[in-house]
Parts: sequence; C-alpha cells; structure tokens
Amino acid sequence: MFAVIKTGGKQYKVAANDLVRVEKLAGEAGDTVTFENVLMVGADADVTVGSPLVDGALVAGEVVEQFRDKKVIVFKKKRRQGYRRKNGHRQELTLVRITEILTGGAKPSGKKAAPKKAAPKKAEEAPAKAEEKAAPKAAEAPAAEFKDDIKLIGGVGPALEKKLAALGVTSLTQIAEWSKDEIERIDGELNFKGRIERDDWIGQAKDLIAGKPPRAKADQ
Repeated sequence: MFAVIKTGGKQYKVAANDLVRVEKLAGEAGDTVTFENVLMVGADADVTVGSPLVDGALVAGEVVEQFRDKKVIVFKKKRRQGYRRKNGHRQELTLVRITEILTGGAKPSGKKAAPKKAAPKKAEEAPAKAEEKAAPKAAEAPAAEFKDDIKLIGGVGPALEKKLAALGVTSLTQIAEWSKDEIERIDGELNFKGRIERDDWIGQAKDLIAGKPPRAKADQ
C-alpha cells in the first residue's frame, strides 16, 4: 500500500518503512508524527484520489533524526551599482520513518519502527568518543602568560576585531573551539571566501593559548 501526502508545501509518495526527508517537524527522535493531508491512497490497481484529501486517511510515522541540509549560497548583484550580497542558508529537515498508512478513520496504533541493528554498536562507541573529545580540552589548558587578544592572529587588525566583536567573537578561546558550522557562518558573514580555514585561525588560536609566539606573516 502507498499514499501521497502533503507537508511543508511539498508532496511525497510513501509506503510503510520508507525513510522520508521533510521540512522540519516538531518533535525529537522516537516521537510519533501524523500526516493528515493525504492526497491519494493506493494498493495495486485499487487507487483512491482525494478531492483534495482522502476522507478518513492518515499516515503515521516516527521521527528518526532532526538535521540541517547542505549549505546553499545565495548571491545577489546589481550591475553598475556596486551592490553585492552573499548569504548562506541551511534548511532544517526531519527524517521520518513511515510506520502506518491508515484508511476509514482508523487511528494510529502507536507502534514503533524496528530498532536499527547498529544501535548497540553505537552505545559501545559512545564512551570512547567522549574520552576522545575530553582529551583535546585537557591538552589545551591556557599557558600562564597567555594573552587573550584576537589581534595576535595573523591578518586580524583593529577594524576586523570590531567586525568580529559585532558577531559575538571576542576571544581566542572562542575561535579555538569553533565548529565547522560556526566557521561557515563567520566566513559567510565576513565574505572571507575560506580565509579562516586557509589561514588556520583555529590552529593559530590554539598555539597562542598554549603560549607559543604568533606565527610570522610569511607563514600565513
């Protein structure tokens, strides 16, 4: 049996146990979600088309994961006006496993999708990952003579310091702990075109925190 549902302004053809990526829905992993906008229900040659919805039809699913899609770059330009704008966008999505397709006004049974076989393995790996994350923090303890000044990073002067402060970045400690998403956000806001990774700001910040001298300009 299959159904065509509508959510987030888009239509999806689904069947039991299908994994579907839809625009973000409220809920956490393991929660049950229902789709009431069912446009079509079919089984083999027996197909029911709604007008616009199929009466008494309902599709139930289980939230598997909340995540963000790949980054999309939006660039705007006006000729001969010096106008250029570059922005990035990552759509928030929900991964849903379809559990039931119901008709005739039936209610969801609340059954959960079968757990993945890989789940126990992930549970065993969790302590090891936690230890790996804790290790770098212990090794990056600030030196006694540590001076938290972001202008010590090569290429960062007073003007750029003000721009970073406007984005909430005021210390080397923050830069040293940046995630990939934060690098992309700051790089996009300042239109750096990859400069942060190219000049290894995170590596420079960690060296400065450890008490190492600033890198020479020739190394940038």
